[in-house]
Amino acid sequence: MAKNALMEIKRSLEIHVGSKIRLRANGGRRKTIERTGVLEEIYPSVFIVKLDEEQHAFKRVSYSYADILTESVEVTVDSDDGQVRITYMQ
Repeated sequence: MAKNALMEIKRSLEIHVGSKIRLRANGGRRKTIERTGVLEEIYPSVFIVKLDEEQHAFKRVSYSYADILTESVEVTVDSDDGQVRITYMQ
């Protein structure tokens, strides 16, 4: 079941490669980190986001699909139709 969930999350991200996204991640100790960037690449276990340069010290960050599954990271895609949140629904 978990492998199917991760594959479903990966497939839902694949169609948005090159799109602008917003990340909201748990930074630990009651901190929430919000970042914006472009979904750059998809790999079997992780996805890479190229961050907006003026906002952040890092150029790229990577997260695993399990981060989305466990809701450690919230990914919202900005599209022409509005905003789409990437989640796994059972």
